[in-house]
Formats: sequence, C-alpha cells, structure tokens
Amino acid sequence: MVLDVGGNELMGSIPTWLGKNDDISGSIPNCIGNFTAMKRNDISEQNGSTSINIWYNGSYVVGYKAQATLMWKGTLSQYQYTLRLVKSIDLSSNKLTGEIPGEIIELHGLIYLNLSRNNLSGQIPAGIGQLKSLDALDLSRNHFSGKIPSSLSEVDRLNTLDLSSNNLSGKIPTSTQLQSFDPATYSGNPELCGPPLPNKCPGDEPTTPTETKDAQSQEDEDSFISRGFFISMALGFVVGIWGLWGPVLFIKSWRYAYFKFLNRAGDWIFVMVAVYKAKLSRVIKC
Repeated sequence: MVLDVGGNELMGSIPTWLGKNDDISGSIPNCIGNFTAMKRNDISEQNGSTSINIWYNGSYVVGYKAQATLMWKGTLSQYQYTLRLVKSIDLSSNKLTGEIPGEIIELHGLIYLNLSRNNLSGQIPAGIGQLKSLDALDLSRNHFSGKIPSSLSEVDRLNTLDLSSNNLSGKIPTSTQLQSFDPATYSGNPELCGPPLPNKCPGDEPTTPTETKDAQSQEDEDSFISRGFFISMALGFVVGIWGLWGPVLFIKSWRYAYFKFLNRAGDWIFVMVAVYKAKLSRVIKC
C-alpha cells in the first residue's frame, strides 16, 4: 500500500525478489538485534506515532494513519492507533534455515515472536528469558533440538507458547508458568518429558505404596538375615548349651544338685496332681 525508501542513500539496483511472493529463505541475520525500537520496553508517547508523512504527487501528505493487519495469537487483527505498541516479529511459514541469532535476546521490548513453520534448527537461545516483555512465542514446526532453556520460566508475561513439532528433549523446566500451558504446547517432541506432559522423566516415576512396602520389607529382610545373623545364632546356641550343660557334666556336686532338683520337682508335680484329682472327685460327687 505504501512503499517509502526515500532519503536512505541506497546503492545498487532494486532486487528482483521485491516483485515476487516467494517464500523467504536463508538464515536470520545477526543484525536483527539492531532493531532499536524493539530494544526499548517502555510504552511512552515518545516511542513513536501511528502518523507518518508520505510523498504523493509531488508533495508530502501529512498525517497518514499507519495501520496493519497482523497475525496475533493465531487470529488476524487490525492495528492502527496501538500499532506502535505491537512490537512483533513474524517470519512464520517461510523456508528459513540455521539457528536463531543470539542477538535476538537484546530485543527487550519484543512482545510477539513467531518463527513457526520454517526449517530452523539448533537450540533455543539460553538467554531467551531476557525477553521480559514477551507475551507470545511460537517456535513450532521447526527442527529445534536440545533442552528448553530454564530462563524461559522467568518470562512471567508469557501467555501464549507453542514449541510443538520439534526435536526438543529433556525435562520441561519447572515453573508455574510453563506447567500451566496445555500439553499440546509441547507435543511432537518425543524425548521431552515432565509436566504437563503425561510421560515421566527418568528417575521421576512414582512408586506405589505396595512397591514401597515390598521394597522396605525386602530391605529389612536382607538386613536381618545375613551372615552375621547366622554366626551370632550359632555362637549363642553353643554358648547356651555349654553354659547350661557343661557344669552339670563336669562338676559332680552340680550334677547331684541338678538331679535332686528334678526329683523334688517331680514329687511336687505328683502331689499337686493328686490333690487336684481329689478335689475334682469331690466336686463331681456333690
């Protein structure tokens, strides 16, 4: 609708791709970190205006209201008076390759980043958590690998996230923010694990009460029945036997006393049984 490249001292010819609608290919340049307006995260009036001046029929037309239709969180929305607040980068549905430039983390005012449906690879920048103003992030349908940076959990304004259909792996960083998203946010990453996904990470599988009890019982049994237990039992048996019967066998006076005790005990038992029988007979006769 409006193309204004005047006053830029451009050199060379107009590129042929300007008149085509082909998909953008190649890699994202490192100079993306030089977008000055996106480096600021304030929303004051000095940040710019939606009014621009354009050259038309030999004179400037002042006060043309800039407006744009943007894909915002999966919905086409038209912006005019709030356009200057929508600091967004949308390079989705192209043929971009390579990695995300690390310089992108310098865009502290960036609110919306959509790089979905490309052929991007490598890891998500570890410092992506520095984009504190980020409200929506879509990196789906690429070839990103490695772990989800733990710094992403520090973006407390993040309301929309899509990391599906990549090659991400490892445990999803633990935070109230990242666990609140729908599992579809992380789907299509077979080696990704942890909440909110149903698949547990290695070492995180919960043990049932029965398994815990069986394991504890087995541990107690193993710790109780050991070589030391059998040795102690054998020594106790030998000491007990010889401690009781040794003096009886080898000391004559002990042997006599022992047998005398047995005789007295036998007589006492006999008398008690006879008395009990006599009492029982009297009760029966009555």
